[in-house]
Amino acid sequence: MLFNTYVFQVGLVSVLLERFRALLMFSMLYLIFSITLHCWLMNLRWFNTNTYIWTDGLQVLFMLHRTASVLYYYFYKRTAECLGDPRLYEDSPWLQDIFSRIRQQGSFFNNQQH
Repeated sequence: MLFNTYVFQVGLVSVLLERFRALLMFSMLYLIFSITLHCWLMNLRWFNTNTYIWTDGLQVLFMLHRTASVLYYYFYKRTAECLGDPRLYEDSPWLQDIFSRIRQQGSFFNNQQH
């Protein structure tokens, strides 16, 4: 959905990344915890399928994974609601203001190089 916004299409990806930074961070955190938890479980149970193995470290990782999942789903729902904002899909004064500020900063840095 981020790619369909007008903000993305005019090249202001940094605005989207800044606005949805929390979702991106928790998405990566949740992905890392998920991969780690499932790899650890597969390694523990691969050769010992008939026994129940649950270590203290696995329990800590499981709790971290579940906590991250709550935060991930919260930010996911909040982002879905924010993406319904019509200002992201059309040209608006706040977007023109951001675009002009970025353009002024770019011209400032270009003048510094010469």
